Amino acid sequence: MQNELTHEGSTFINFRNYTFLDSRSPAFRWVDIKRLRSPGRADGDAELLAALIEHEQFRDDYAGGGVLPAGLRHGPYWVSAVSPEVYEVIGREKGDRILWAWANQFEDVPADLATDLQREVFDRMAAAEQIYYLSKLGDEALHDWGGVHSDFHEFVLINRSEGQVVLLVAADD
Repeated sequence: MQNELTHEGSTFINFRNYTFLDSRSPAFRWVDIKRLRSPGRADGDAELLAALIEHEQFRDDYAGGGVLPAGLRHGPYWVSAVSPEVYEVIGREKGDRILWAWANQFEDVPADLATDLQREVFDRMAAAEQIYYLSKLGDEALHDWGGVHSDFHEFVLINRSEGQVVLLVAADD
């Protein structure tokens, strides 16, 4: 694909920056949102997903947002398991259910966090023309604290009409 993605900006929401009733409730949860621009027309969504997987901003999330890239957390062995085929198309309702259940797993999130999540996460999902969810890594997704889908959720939001691809990662590191 001759369709390079250009990083436009990022938003990082750290649950520890909000006041919960129980001080343990934020855990180590965070949401990382990366906005990328697609200057050309890709042949299909698989081509956009492949370009995203090759992008340094994608690989940054798999280095654990500061954890050693060659280490065991979100490291190179995960990246090697990710391909366009391991994503499934999901609807907005399913994406919302996954993320709200993850966000509220210990207690309801504080109102200011709920507002930020609505604006930065759920409004973006609502606007997406296509939502992909990383779902099929299998045994390759095991790492030092278990399987990928208990506390690591990755979505790719595609808006072809705007030429935008959004990588949305919600995790408990």
